[in-house]
Amino acid sequence: MRTGVYLAHPRPGSFNHALFEAVVEELRGRGCEVVAHDLCAEGFAPSLSAEETETVRWAARAHDAQVALHRAEVGTLDALVFVHPNWWGMPPAVLAGWVQRVLAPGVAYKLGTADGEPAGLLKAGRALVLNTSDTPAEREESEFGDPLHRIWSACVLPYVGVADVRRVVFRTVTDSADEERAAWLTEARREAAALLA
Repeated sequence: MRTGVYLAHPRPGSFNHALFEAVVEELRGRGCEVVAHDLCAEGFAPSLSAEETETVRWAARAHDAQVALHRAEVGTLDALVFVHPNWWGMPPAVLAGWVQRVLAPGVAYKLGTADGEPAGLLKAGRALVLNTSDTPAEREESEFGDPLHRIWSACVLPYVGVADVRRVVFRTVTDSADEERAAWLTEARREAAALLA
């Protein structure tokens, strides 16, 4: 099994980094081939060029070597893992840009007409999204309606053919104790292992 693990957090040593490392280690320890990307450390450029804004026509060949690599890799994956904080109800810009530049038409989906139903092209059948947050769950739901759930489970992953989307939120991170973080890392490992079941 080949799994892509993507981290979107700019600060080395963050809890997101710990989650990313735990997931990669767990998957590799179970014999999974892991393609691991720390998007910020790698300097992934999130901004779309004008020629990358197609939705119906298949994407032109990527002139950015890094985007071309990611596009080629994502089509070979059996599962996806995304690790990122909840910033303003969105993934960080680097990950939003990765979605827009990498999950392009002809790479991750095809669309016959602008108002048609997409056909997902990815072979990855499942995905795990691990989020950190400093917003309590009750407030997230009552005030904001959990926008990250909608982004990943309705807008992005089903569109490209990923039917099984699991999401876990660790909160609140800033005031969490070491014991709580250790338990979260164990839970992240357990969720990663479940991708292989």
